[in-house]
Amino acid sequence: MQLHKSSRFIIVLGVLGALILALPKDATSQTTAAPAFTSRAIQISPISGDDSKQMVLMAVSIQPGASVPVHTHPGDCIGSVVEGTVELLVAGRDPRRLGPGDSYANLRGTVHWFRNVGDQPARLLNTLVVDKGAPAVQPASVPQR
Repeated sequence: MQLHKSSRFIIVLGVLGALILALPKDATSQTTAAPAFTSRAIQISPISGDDSKQMVLMAVSIQPGASVPVHTHPGDCIGSVVEGTVELLVAGRDPRRLGPGDSYANLRGTVHWFRNVGDQPARLLNTLVVDKGAPAVQPASVPQR
């Protein structure tokens, strides 16, 4: 795999992280708070027999009360909660509460996001099978009903 093809994915993650870090902070705070969420690729691999796709294994952490921005993927996302309690919010559906060991699938183009509803950080592990060369995470907005 060539590094330049996965660099777009890393850039998107960096931009999302920078946006979170750029949020206004309490002027009286003397400590640096953890980012609201982090997302990082653990592994990017080709898909056997399909040069147009790649597998991306992602680790996601969400602080208590924080959310992951609304987004989609240019492919399928299958994941599981490793620690903590989150709500999976999918456009047009009721929220789904998930805890350790619970899994989910968000197919191509599904507008979704996660919110940590617990009092501890939440950790998720996602496997994405996405179009090679496209950003694996694509910002979206919640469609109006």
